[in-house]
Formats: sequence, structure tokens, C-alpha cells
Amino acid sequence: MSVLKVIELLANSNESWEDAAKNAVAHASKSVNNIRSVYVSDQSATVKDGKIDDYRVNVKITFEVK
Repeated sequence: MSVLKVIELLANSNESWEDAAKNAVAHASKSVNNIRSVYVSDQSATVKDGKIDDYRVNVKITFEVK
């Protein structure tokens, strides 16, 4: 039987929501091993001069505890 844990992270990117999610996984993988999945639970963006300035995601990352 495996034991799984979930952590919640906020991440951002000036490129896209997909890139923000990739940034979250990359940052989490620096200190968390055995990442199994990522769930994007919320997306938002900031706007500057009528254009999207920063993409933001709230993600839940699931990993296996050994």
C-alpha cells in the first residue's frame, strides 16, 4: 500500500498558465521526491496596460511518501 500526500502551491509565469504549472512542479521537485500528479485548481492573471502581465495558478501536487 502506498501513502500519498498532497501539497498546495501558488506559482506564476509571464508566458502562460501551462508554464506557471510547470514552474510549480519544477520548484516542488527541488525538495519533494516521487511526484505523481499535479492538479490545477485555480487560474488567474494580472493585467497591465490592457494586456495580461502575469499568469498565476494554484496547484495541488501529489507525491508518494516512502
